[in-house]
Amino acid sequence: MNHRINQPPQDAAPVEKLVHLALPVRLTHMQNGERGELEMACTYDIHPHGARLLSFREVKVGDLITVERGRNKSVCQVVWAADPNSPLRGQFTVECVEGNRIPWEEELRLMQEHYLPIIPDGPKKRPVMNTFRRGDQNRRRSPRFQVEGEADLLRIAGPSGAGSSSVEGRVEQISEYGCLVSASDLLVPGTGLRLALNIYDVSVALKGNVKYTAENRAMGVEFQEIRQGDRPLLDYVLKQVKEIRRQDFADLEVVTEPLAAVAG
Repeated sequence: MNHRINQPPQDAAPVEKLVHLALPVRLTHMQNGERGELEMACTYDIHPHGARLLSFREVKVGDLITVERGRNKSVCQVVWAADPNSPLRGQFTVECVEGNRIPWEEELRLMQEHYLPIIPDGPKKRPVMNTFRRGDQNRRRSPRFQVEGEADLLRIAGPSGAGSSSVEGRVEQISEYGCLVSASDLLVPGTGLRLALNIYDVSVALKGNVKYTAENRAMGVEFQEIRQGDRPLLDYVLKQVKEIRRQDFADLEVVTEPLAAVAG
């Protein structure tokens, strides 16, 4: 069974420029060329071209919204809106219309992106294992699922970022602790990465490292850290792939009559 994946906008901000930050903003929805009522809202992420927001009003892709913060005001267009029946309901992404300045330029200059360990520290911390290494079926920490999505990988050569390079690939499998990515340019095991995984209309930012390469076409990546605020997005993706697997099994029809005839 094939499941079509709706990808985020191609011009979405690179993962290294996203900042998870909750900022109060004022929204004015434009309807039929007229300004609607003012609404108080909050950002989830900010980046140099726009933001991901939460609103109690229904929005759709293509809508124009005026976003205000302090004395700064910008006209933005909705480029993605979450499924109202999903846990991400109410969230949407806007990009500033050409010629408009973003209302959070100062915050972008001052803030840096924060990452949290994918496995919390403490006495209950689980041992590190290779989530996708072949032959380790009994040692895998969590189930992995077939999936279709895009992966942007940024290799970091050193602490200063010098020598960094990016690789584009396709996500083939995912679990809570890692993923399998196919790409034309494979990175050697041990390479540290920053990843942006674009699956099911959401983008999840993580840090990790390449654990192995397979058949000169794919590489297994182990997650080490996840961007602050992105854990619900990863949980949402995992919930979707689990549901698809359940639906696939439910579509299989088990026929027992021929077997009974043979046994007789």
